[in-house]
Amino acid sequence: MADWIDQSQEYQLKILEAQITQATRAQPSPSAFFCVDCDTAIAEPRRKILPGVQRCIECQEIEEIKRKNYRPV
Repeated sequence: MADWIDQSQEYQLKILEAQITQATRAQPSPSAFFCVDCDTAIAEPRRKILPGVQRCIECQEIEEIKRKNYRPV
């Protein structure tokens, strides 16, 4: 007979598998040629390495810092 810990682990495993399936199925949008924030050209190597990239390196760093310091209510 499974106890509540086993049931919780099974539930967490199902959630994780669903998240992995969703992430691997998602097709990235095409990479932008110009940054969505500052309109500078995005380098070709960056566009090739990161499918779906929308920001230049500098703007991406700023976005990550903002996201790191933001706490949703």
